[in-house]
Amino acid sequence: MTIYETEVPGVGHKFELELDGDSRLVVIIHHDGKREVYLRPEENADSQKLFALPGKRARQLGSILEGAYFQPVEMDEIQVPMGDAIIEWVEIDPESTLAGQSLQKANIRERTGVSVLAIQRGDETIGNPQPDTVIQADDVLVTLGMRDEQRAFSDLVERVDDQDA
Repeated sequence: MTIYETEVPGVGHKFELELDGDSRLVVIIHHDGKREVYLRPEENADSQKLFALPGKRARQLGSILEGAYFQPVEMDEIQVPMGDAIIEWVEIDPESTLAGQSLQKANIRERTGVSVLAIQRGDETIGNPQPDTVIQADDVLVTLGMRDEQRAFSDLVERVDDQDA
């Protein structure tokens, strides 16, 4: 990723971070500490202001983004005591073909290889859900499986047509 820095006379400094394709994230740091964040979708296009923060809030957000509060782990490099199996939390979108199906009808383990360990439904946790448990929109399914199985499950969750249901 390339970052461009430019002095803006009378204002402060402008930083541009290259994103995918021609788009850039533009951050203007004013002399008084205020930060403005813009998205420029493509070269020579107008930038869209996303938000502005006073200096203190910007530093707090920066600390969060940097990982000072929580340092995520690169999932492809993590070694867990379950061998190569990992646990994922996957939210069910209302448009997903799985919404409204029982676990038995959804046939998740046979279709993807993952096992559903629990379902988080609002404040309720359904541990070791039974085959007749119906998956609802906005449920969070806690699944156990290998990385490729988890990817297959994510693909299944994202489907909105019912050709495989």
